[in-house]
Amino acid sequence: MQSTRTFSDKIFLFLKGLAMGAANKVPGVSGGVVAFVAGFYEEFIHSLQKFNLKSFKLLLNARFRSFFQYINAKFLAILILGMVFSYFSVSKLLDYFIQHYELYVWSTFFGMIVGSIYYIGKDFRIRSLRTIVFIGLGIVAGLSISFLKPATENDHLLFVFFCGIISVSGMTLPGLSGSFILILLGNYVLLLVDSVNALYDTIADVVKLDFSFTDNPKRMRLLQVLGSFTAGSLFGLITLSHLLNYVLKYYKKITFSIIIGFITGSLGVVWPWKEKIFKTNELGDVIKDTNGDPILDNYVRFWPSLTDGSTWIAFFFIIVGILIVLSLAWYGKQRKIR
Repeated sequence: MQSTRTFSDKIFLFLKGLAMGAANKVPGVSGGVVAFVAGFYEEFIHSLQKFNLKSFKLLLNARFRSFFQYINAKFLAILILGMVFSYFSVSKLLDYFIQHYELYVWSTFFGMIVGSIYYIGKDFRIRSLRTIVFIGLGIVAGLSISFLKPATENDHLLFVFFCGIISVSGMTLPGLSGSFILILLGNYVLLLVDSVNALYDTIADVVKLDFSFTDNPKRMRLLQVLGSFTAGSLFGLITLSHLLNYVLKYYKKITFSIIIGFITGSLGVVWPWKEKIFKTNELGDVIKDTNGDPILDNYVRFWPSLTDGSTWIAFFFIIVGILIVLSLAWYGKQRKIR
């Protein structure tokens, strides 16, 4: 697959990585949906499951060229580069829009999920009761996760390792948002805010040749937490990809049924009309993270008022979201035809 990609194909793949990275960061949105709709989901999973005993042996024997070809390294490198770049560019822009135009951002994502369901389901033939049952199970699972109440924060390293495994689910399982699951597990702020800030501060200190942070127990604990989280993420990425590659190979119809159902159920998470509920202490004061931002506890969802002008603008952005997904899918299809 690597040798047949043109320069424009690589640019397009980089842009897909950007989109996937931005989607992974937003609670309720799954980067796996981007991979699924953009048409590289199966190649992504297949490439990840190549990290196995054979690739390990190639690496040990210093057969680097064979190793890179075996794991489809060019594809993974371009995609991951796009995702990493996204965290420092597109996702920052996304943070701004969520802060100032939250309703319209969620409306766009809601439309993108609706467009994804249509695109994935349009060629899907429901020919048996079993297919309907698995779609139903996926919807129930997605909706159930949408309305769960978040747990309290837990920095035990084994639990953090488990959180790492769960967090990559958004990349490998379409419809399941890793960021939202971390909110439910109570560790979103610890792992994606506090630990990341600790890493940035540590890098800045090291650049200045200041190693006094080693005497800071809180900083060192957060770095341990981040290390455990990263290890869990890598472990989860590889193990989940092996499992998914197996089920896609032998139970493709069932897997697609559950994925369609799960993505449909995830609409509950990205429902645009909702009010944030923040965590409070015993006195009723809002608890804030290390950045001074209130910590999200849950959402209260409601039906929009049709007399409100913002509702109709939100409907417009839902349509925009649908068109974005269908345009990307159409463009990807045209490139394949060429």
